[in-house]
Amino acid sequence: MFQIPPVPDLNNPDLAAALADKIARKTVPHGALGRLAALAQRLGAILGTTEPRLHAPQLVVFAADHGIVARGVSAYPSDVTWQMVGNFLAGGAAVSVLARQHGIAQTVVDCGVRHDFAPAPGLLIRKVAAGTQDASAGPAMTAAQCDQALANGVALVQGLPGNALLLGEMGIGNTSAATLLTARLGGVDVAEVTGAGTGLDTQGVARKTAVLREALAANAEATAPLAALAALGGLEIATMVGAILQAASERRVIVVDGFIASAAVLVASRLAPPVLQRCVFAHQSDERGHARLLAMLGAGAPAQQGIGPLLDMGLRVGEGSGAALAWPLLVSACAILNEMASFESAGVSDRA
Repeated sequence: MFQIPPVPDLNNPDLAAALADKIARKTVPHGALGRLAALAQRLGAILGTTEPRLHAPQLVVFAADHGIVARGVSAYPSDVTWQMVGNFLAGGAAVSVLARQHGIAQTVVDCGVRHDFAPAPGLLIRKVAAGTQDASAGPAMTAAQCDQALANGVALVQGLPGNALLLGEMGIGNTSAATLLTARLGGVDVAEVTGAGTGLDTQGVARKTAVLREALAANAEATAPLAALAALGGLEIATMVGAILQAASERRVIVVDGFIASAAVLVASRLAPPVLQRCVFAHQSDERGHARLLAMLGAGAPAQQGIGPLLDMGLRVGEGSGAALAWPLLVSACAILNEMASFESAGVSDRA
């Protein structure tokens, strides 16, 4: 049985006060740093210091196939999953370009792709099965398969350097799995969070919604987080949940990409709520359910909750592309906190 890594509460009033005071003394009008200041405070709190420094960031693309694709829930065939893995390894995918641009190490993990890959640099084979079963007819995974995927995620992070984990994924059909988890664990009607995924038209979304209703009905007893993950999720999502829990246990900064990565965070946070203290949400994607899911996670629009998602660019790429795109903001937040002069050190008069 999977053992959840310990994820202690990060609440530290003294550190929070020291970070707030340090930011308040920077040579800008008070409050002028806006959400950048809030981001700097979040990073300081995660890393446990008033001088946070990010090093050796790791972007992991978790890949797997989904049996529910046979029901017509995606505009693309399952073969795209393994083909895109090759694209990642060749450096041609959107996330590969962005990771390379920003000096972020990229690792691709075969968590359950229906393809046998030859060994390649940057590829880890952690295949539990060749894709999941069709969740519309019963559980997508057995409990043992889910436990193995979770354990694989834990071990993966234990072997990675650095203090920041950027979440990425690839799996035709995984917006369906993420939608099912959001509906089940969030207690919302599935129609409210079902979107176009890889580009379905209106009729396709309606068909997808009907299939997802069947999946929820076929797995009606799977209501606890791990039971729901096994019944409704994907092997890449389960592996990602294990990675999130381990990264949180190690007090790494967790940079959350879009809808699927956020669904993994939803499961992980139901198992260990302090996981959310370690998360920075990179962006709000254009997938219909993502805004609703972010609100469930306390990371809704900035005007409503905290720093919120850092970007809103209408992305629906997945892969971890939004996380890589937002990464420079985290680097800048640390630089502002560590390198920007205070009123005292610069000899600048503070406000009266």
